[in-house]
Amino acid sequence: MKNLGKILKSTALVMLLFFATSCSDDDNEKPVIIVDNDNIVEAAQKTSALSALVSALAKADESANNDLIAALSSEGPFTVLAPTNDAFTSLLARLDGFDSLDDFNNEQLQDLLATILKYHVVSGAAVSSSALTEGQSITTLQGENLTVSLTNGVTFTDAAGEIATVTSADVETENGIVHIIDKVLIPQEALDALSDVLLVSITDLAISVPSLSILVDALLAADGDLPTVLANDGPFTVFAPTNEAFEAFLAANNFNSLDEIPTEVLTQVLLNHVVAGTILSTDLTTGYASSLSTAGPNEANLSMFINIEDGVVINGTSTVTAADNKAINGVVHIVDVVIGLPNIVDHAVANPNLTSLVGALTADNNTTFTTLLSDSETDFTVFAPLNSAFDNFTNPSGNELNTILANHVISGAAANAASLSNTYFNTAATNADGDNLSIYVNVDDGVKLNGVSSVAAADIVATNGIIHAVDTVIDLPTVVTFATADPNFSSLVGALTAEGQPDFVSVLSTPNGTAPAPFTVFAPINDAFAALTEVPSGDVLTAVLNHHVIAGANIVSGDLSDGLTSPATLEGDTLTFTIDSDSNVTITDGSGNTEIGIIAVDVQANNGVIHAINTVMIPNTTN
Repeated sequence: MKNLGKILKSTALVMLLFFATSCSDDDNEKPVIIVDNDNIVEAAQKTSALSALVSALAKADESANNDLIAALSSEGPFTVLAPTNDAFTSLLARLDGFDSLDDFNNEQLQDLLATILKYHVVSGAAVSSSALTEGQSITTLQGENLTVSLTNGVTFTDAAGEIATVTSADVETENGIVHIIDKVLIPQEALDALSDVLLVSITDLAISVPSLSILVDALLAADGDLPTVLANDGPFTVFAPTNEAFEAFLAANNFNSLDEIPTEVLTQVLLNHVVAGTILSTDLTTGYASSLSTAGPNEANLSMFINIEDGVVINGTSTVTAADNKAINGVVHIVDVVIGLPNIVDHAVANPNLTSLVGALTADNNTTFTTLLSDSETDFTVFAPLNSAFDNFTNPSGNELNTILANHVISGAAANAASLSNTYFNTAATNADGDNLSIYVNVDDGVKLNGVSSVAAADIVATNGIIHAVDTVIDLPTVVTFATADPNFSSLVGALTAEGQPDFVSVLSTPNGTAPAPFTVFAPINDAFAALTEVPSGDVLTAVLNHHVIAGANIVSGDLSDGLTSPATLEGDTLTFTIDSDSNVTITDGSGNTEIGIIAVDVQANNGVIHAINTVMIPNTTN
């Protein structure tokens, strides 16, 4: 490289201040240049927002080949495009392995820095912004051209297609004119020299890799904004499928080309390869992340299962083959399989902590559950027992395994953890009469199901629902299960288990099909007990409690009619039901008390059904 001092004004490059190490506190303010008959270098030295430019000049001049400061202090005239401190900080961030100007620590790198700085200088003329024209090509001291645009203010486009905008124009100095710009411009010469360390956007990186050409085509064929999105600030982590991966994906789904894939589907598939944030391979852990795909229920972001037990595998199918391809706005990991949009079954199969569940669901070539939970027309909430839950489950009641598994599935609703409250849902399991069993969700302390099983990992989002991993297999509930799980029945449980009372728990836990099951229980809530002047005890309490239970019948709300008299309760008296024009059901008890309200119906257990009532019923005390 020739001595810049001899080349005269070429030193004007200095203003580029390529890799500023730090930014002034004034960087967010409009730069104020103090001229006072100063030359370009002196003006820059007095401007805090150009301190990085001054440092870059000095660093370049450490090479014996350069004398930029002297050149830009000479007679001129020059036109200088001066990047701000923020511009240099951004440029430094694009260079992998460069933390500060101190990393330009040899003559070759310092000469390269001078090359970049000269790309910001026009020698022999002081060109004002008003003299620029749309589409004009100007030759820099470095030898390459910049393209001028006046469409959105005054901008210059460099060899990489990056655009720098003039933020302060026409600052006149003793030996030229300065235009402050917001980005460091890079000539092709420097691009070639920095190819191994210059970080481009994720989009540009994909374009530059031949084996990702179909991915680039897919980005354009899907949502036309995707290339722009992945060129923006981010940061993003992208799992980028190779051409071979796309070809296999097309063949497996009977598509001849990308054009045959519905645009919305292709867009969501591509977004399912993108995670917010920069996650290098060394930062990856086994677990779930949320992709940018909104193909989940209610446009929820799909979950992505990352497994690093043997390499890096995504959703059980796609393996990272080339990790940590850094970009200015994130990182790209190249993968060998297109990551499809996972349904609930896909997520269950991908997670090694759910292998026992998958084995149970598919035992003896059973396809009932895989067919059901692959249904794309229905949303599901699945409480998925972990392997450890199955290890500890002994099935003490000998219930059918398929029915137990169905009792972990809610059909028709995708409930995330935030939407859950203390309430009942119907599961896909049914009792002997075909009534769907209930499941009680309590969120007072975490999320607990039927009082026995806690959610260990929430909100695994699939295209057709949400999985919550649980720590205990949820056995088929008895009426006792709900009484003890629901805090609204704590007073009733206290009465049932009071000293001197019969073993109601054992009786009401009787399996369905064994007398006296099934049961219909009218369960007073806590407020009903609180309204009593005095809670009875002994034989009187026994009679009262028996008056709330009908044995040998599973009477659901649909079985009730106006004027219906029930079978005898365990106490011996009957109940009478009244249904008004608004379908509200009230009960007349054995002692003639009326307007006893049913406030919640059809809490369905495997051995009976519970209806919550607002008043403690009293039997006929005269018989």
